Amino acid sequence: MSKSFETVIILDFGSQYTQLIARKVRELGVYCEIHPFNTPVEMITGKDIRGIILSGGPSSVYEEGAPHCSREVLDAGLPVLGICYGVQLLSYFLGGKVEPSSRREYGAAQIRIEKDGQLMTDLPAEFPVWMSHGDHVTEPPPGFSVTAVTESALGAIEDPSRGLYGLQFHPEVAHTSFGKKILDNFLRGICGCSGDWSASSFIDAAIDKINQQVGDGRAVCGLSGGVDSAVAAALVARAIGDRLVCLFVDNGVLRKNEFDEVLNSFSDYGELNVKGIAAGERFLSALKDVADPEKKRKIIGREFIEVFQEEAAKLGQIDYLVQGTLYPDVIESVSVKGPSAVIKSHHNVGGLPEKMHLKLVEPLRELFKDEVRQVGRELGLPSNLIDRQPFPGPGLAVRILGPVDEARISLLQESDNIVHEEVIRAGLYHQLWQSFAVLLPIQTVGVMGDQRTYEQVIAIRAVNSQDGMTADWARIPYEVLERISSRIISEVKGINRVVYDISSKPPSTIEWE
Repeated sequence: MSKSFETVIILDFGSQYTQLIARKVRELGVYCEIHPFNTPVEMITGKDIRGIILSGGPSSVYEEGAPHCSREVLDAGLPVLGICYGVQLLSYFLGGKVEPSSRREYGAAQIRIEKDGQLMTDLPAEFPVWMSHGDHVTEPPPGFSVTAVTESALGAIEDPSRGLYGLQFHPEVAHTSFGKKILDNFLRGICGCSGDWSASSFIDAAIDKINQQVGDGRAVCGLSGGVDSAVAAALVARAIGDRLVCLFVDNGVLRKNEFDEVLNSFSDYGELNVKGIAAGERFLSALKDVADPEKKRKIIGREFIEVFQEEAAKLGQIDYLVQGTLYPDVIESVSVKGPSAVIKSHHNVGGLPEKMHLKLVEPLRELFKDEVRQVGRELGLPSNLIDRQPFPGPGLAVRILGPVDEARISLLQESDNIVHEEVIRAGLYHQLWQSFAVLLPIQTVGVMGDQRTYEQVIAIRAVNSQDGMTADWARIPYEVLERISSRIISEVKGINRVVYDISSKPPSTIEWE
């Protein structure tokens, strides 16, 4: 995809903010890719590459084993912007001094412009920025000028003659005022980018790429009911038409009425050839008495593969499998983009192709969730598909802690439906990244109608996020939580207690399993 757009490369040194840099760059209309810090320089230079950004990171540049990119990156003839650890590494390579800070800066700081420069142009004399560093540059390399400072550190340095720029603070973080302007100064003013990246331009390039990959072949796509698979299918269908067949499998752990509602939505869209497969009994039989979450995931994945194989075999010759894999899926599943820890396996990454001998088509692999929604809108998908909150591939099986059976599924479906209705009623649905119910594997004492009860507990989970990589628990108004709790306890027989999850990601994950 990068060959079709002017591109900026981000070298990842392990910063928690690396994905934020990428999102901000793309919001400014410039395509970017994240690569490991040690990527060979010849792989990140070329006719479409306009600049390189060195991310932050938790290491000290001078410690043994610290991540260092090739020194040749700075001599590649491309503008380079070092952020936090990136500016320290740049200074370390070029003869500046990097030392531990006597006063470490974590959080908000005030920066002051000292001198006109290309990177810090058209900015106020002072403004707040976001710092997160223990080391800092105490003396810039020869040839560099200091253009901004904070109370405790050099804030910005640059050497325009060599196209090298550095920031000790994080412009990608929302807490940095004018951070987007600073990045725009780098992208447009320094790298010369015109900003040719958008949802519509992506669609045109993706369709060309799909046609080149698939040719006259046929493809199959497993729809989950979520936005990722729907947009991937719509994009491939726009390219190859009815040579794509979509399968939507009811695995028995979908939300209340979800199977019929999703099929109706795809039918209304009209551009996809969708076949619904009712296989709930098969999945629940395989899940009987299984409590371990990883076993649940593997069982559901195995059964899905078998159902998918059986149905795909009925379609005749199929050459390709379409998956809605996104950038965060790839980053969390395997550390291919930098020194980031593997969090958990994602159902979209790996599995089916080896067993079915199909070639993968992953048109959304380098997109974030918000970009996928934009592409879906451009393709004309209905809002009830595009704006749906994310839903895990294993469905309610990983929101039922403990064994899965019809009775427990029913309890969770009814409770989750109440959460859904009340969140919509409060006008919060599209403000929240996710909001859902979780059935806990415990029972507690209660009193109903002067009688003692010993029944199950529902936990409510609601979070705010931009891409699912990090999330903060949502401050839902008490009156909304009160309505949810009252309705669940009154309407769902078997539940006598409701609790609210106030943990963020990290350290917790969004899902409980």
